[in-house]
Amino acid sequence: MTAVDEPLTAPALEQSRPAVVLDLDLAQPLPAVPAIGTDGRRIERAWALVRLFTEPLGTVLVPVPEHGLAPADLRRAIESELADELASRGLAGVPETGVTPATEPAFLARRREVLADAPPITVVVCTRERPGALARCLDSLLAQEYPDFRVLVVDNAPATDATAEVVRSAARRGPVDYLVERKAGLSFARNAAQAAAPGEILAWIDDDEYADPHWLAEIARAFADHPEADVVSGVIVPAELETQAQLWFEQFGGHSKGRGFRPDTFSPATAHVQSPLYPLPPFGTGANMTFRPGVIERIGGWDNALGAGTPAMGSEDTLAFTKVLVDGGTIVYQPTAVTHHYHRRDLAGLRKQMIGYGAGLTAAYTSLLLGRPALLWPLLKLVPGALRDLTGQDSLRVSTLQDDFPRELLGANKRGMLAGPRLYLKGRRAARAKLRAEARR
Repeated sequence: MTAVDEPLTAPALEQSRPAVVLDLDLAQPLPAVPAIGTDGRRIERAWALVRLFTEPLGTVLVPVPEHGLAPADLRRAIESELADELASRGLAGVPETGVTPATEPAFLARRREVLADAPPITVVVCTRERPGALARCLDSLLAQEYPDFRVLVVDNAPATDATAEVVRSAARRGPVDYLVERKAGLSFARNAAQAAAPGEILAWIDDDEYADPHWLAEIARAFADHPEADVVSGVIVPAELETQAQLWFEQFGGHSKGRGFRPDTFSPATAHVQSPLYPLPPFGTGANMTFRPGVIERIGGWDNALGAGTPAMGSEDTLAFTKVLVDGGTIVYQPTAVTHHYHRRDLAGLRKQMIGYGAGLTAAYTSLLLGRPALLWPLLKLVPGALRDLTGQDSLRVSTLQDDFPRELLGANKRGMLAGPRLYLKGRRAARAKLRAEARR
């Protein structure tokens, strides 16, 4: 769910549990997975984030038989799915008792070096009337294993003092600041945070997520290893897969959109391999992104006609990433910087999200062309590939979908794309009206 949205309503859970979410480190023995959960529901699958010495290697999705999943079954699945990642780290397989290093692993040693000279980071959470989710997110941020950070909560168009109360409680335990942005819309909230923290590294996370304990440390690692980076984006994994709708969202690519767990760099030097204009968004997502000081100001700030709370519903982050690259900047994808997201639980919420993804994407293109008309020809040259992706049965867009995926959701996504330009123009008029109203006060 986007950072500024309506409160989540939890529908009744299915009789069976589509998947249990596991976070496994191969330094420890693998667990057994029972067929029946503590809530009495049948567990159909085990989805696991697999790590080695806290470093994410990849994920596996394993069916859980009626008698449960034994550690040996889980081990075989990991060895089959992640063989290359294991081999690159000198492992032919997964020891039953866990991996015991002879010396400090290189991954942990480099993290220790980075933390010795850690830059200050401000974490921004934009939120609206979601106190429970916000409290959970703040708990994870205050548990960060990082020496120099603060949290800035932006309360967007608050209707109650619930968010302020959560922030006051969290501030008793750590460095949490509070800011109100009266104009409704995620980009207004993002711009308010940007104005309140000039010259600071800003790491963005949504309120319906929680951060890995080493999230900030891994962001700092990326900046230390890539001094040319303007932006660092991380990986977002599911916090739960309690409903079929959540599993369908992962089939569609989730928030990671097939990026996997291999680091990548996008810059002018890679434009011949990956265009900054399409396919989008391969560079990251707004729920786990960090900008160096001055980068957002350089591209003109966040577009107030995009994002949650606008008719276009999203893609202010996509537009920002694209502008950074078009202007010659560099984005580093750092999959060791992990956040965990609570996907929409019901089909209606997922359908709305798919519409929003489509609308936001073409709305972002509309904004880009209105500001930079010279990009029209480069975009037109990419249209044939985009049409193949929309209609092809083996395109990346649909290649991960299973037979049970509701095709109506793809139709909803396309309808959103068709409406995006119109919705952007509507949102731009509304945003300008809000700014004029503020100026009159």
